[in-house]
Amino acid sequence: MIESGQQTIETYLNLLSNHVFVQVGIVLAATWILAVLVDRAFLSWMGGFVAKVDKDNPLVHTKHGPLYYSVILLGFAIVQHLLELSAFNSTISSVLMTLAILVWARFGLRFIRFLLRSTAQHNTKVSALTPKTLPLFENMAFIFIIAITIYYVFINWNVDMTAWLASAGIVGIAVGFAAKDTLANLFSGIFIMADAPYEIGDFVVLDGGERGEITKIGIRSTRLLTRDDVEITVPNAIMGNTKIFNESGGRHQKSRIRVKVDVAYGCDIDKVSALLMKIGVEEPATCNDPEPRVRFRAFGPSGLNFELCCWIEEPVLRGRILHALNTSVYKAFIEHGIEIPYNKQDLYIKEMPGKQENIQ
Repeated sequence: MIESGQQTIETYLNLLSNHVFVQVGIVLAATWILAVLVDRAFLSWMGGFVAKVDKDNPLVHTKHGPLYYSVILLGFAIVQHLLELSAFNSTISSVLMTLAILVWARFGLRFIRFLLRSTAQHNTKVSALTPKTLPLFENMAFIFIIAITIYYVFINWNVDMTAWLASAGIVGIAVGFAAKDTLANLFSGIFIMADAPYEIGDFVVLDGGERGEITKIGIRSTRLLTRDDVEITVPNAIMGNTKIFNESGGRHQKSRIRVKVDVAYGCDIDKVSALLMKIGVEEPATCNDPEPRVRFRAFGPSGLNFELCCWIEEPVLRGRILHALNTSVYKAFIEHGIEIPYNKQDLYIKEMPGKQENIQ
C-alpha cells in the first residue's frame, strides 16, 4: 500500500517535471499569492505611518505598493528561467529590471513628496523647509530621483555612461560661463527662499533707499511695490548681497515712528514733554502698547531737540500717521505759544557809505 502511494507521487512529480507550462502556472499562482500577502503587510504598515500625518494622502489609499509589483516581476523572471528562452534572456531581464526601477522610482517620488510636505506643515527644526519653499525642494527631489532613475536604466541596458557624463560636464561648464549672471540669480533665489530674510507682504527698505512691500519672491528676481504704486524688480543676486531693513520683521509687525521737533531755548521743557505725550496718546492710529514716549535728545545749535516716539500697527501706515502727528504738534505749539526755532540771519551794517558825486 505504501509502495503504491510512493509510486503515485513519483508519477505526479514526473508529470510535473515534464510539463513546463504546469510549472509556470504553479509559479505564477504562488507568486501572486505571495505578492498579495506581502503587499497587504506593507500597505498596512505604510498606511498607518502616513495616516498619522495626512489621512487624505494618496499613499494611504493606494491599491498596490511597490513590493506587489516587485514580487510579480520576480515571478516572471522565474518563468523566463523555466521556459529557457535563451535567445531573449538578456532582453527580457533588462525589461523586467527596468520595470522594477520605474516602480520604485514612482514610489520614491510619492514618498519623498509626502515627507517634504509633512515636514513643511509640522516643521519645528528645519527652518529652511516651509510651505513657501516647499515647491523648490519638491522640484529638486524630482530632478534628483529622475536623474538617478535614468542612470540606472542606462546601466541596466549596458549603456556606457562615461561619455555621457563627460559631455554633460563640458556642457555644464560652458553653460555656467555663458549664463553666470542668471545662475547667480538662481542660486541667490534658492538661498533667499531657504533663509527667508523676508516674506511676501513684508515692508523692506533696501540699501539704496527703495522702500516697498514684497509682492513676489521668484527664482530669478524679487518684486516690491513702492508707496507710489511703482513695481521694482530687483535681481536676486543683488538682494542676496545688499543690506535689507525689514520693517515687518522682528517679534511682531508693529513699527516705531519718530517725530523730531526743536523748541527754542527758554521754553518750559516739562510743558513741551507733556504736550507731546498728550498728542501721541490721543492720536487714534498709534498703539497704546507699547505706549508713546517723549525724549529730550540734545542741545541743538539753535534749539532743544525733542523726539516723540510712537508705535504703529503696520509699517504701511507710517506716512499717514507721521502727517497726522506733525500736524497736531504744529497746531499745539502755536496754540500754547511754544516757538519752533528756524535758521535766521541778521545783517548788521556798520556804516553807510557816502554818496559819490558824478563828475562829468
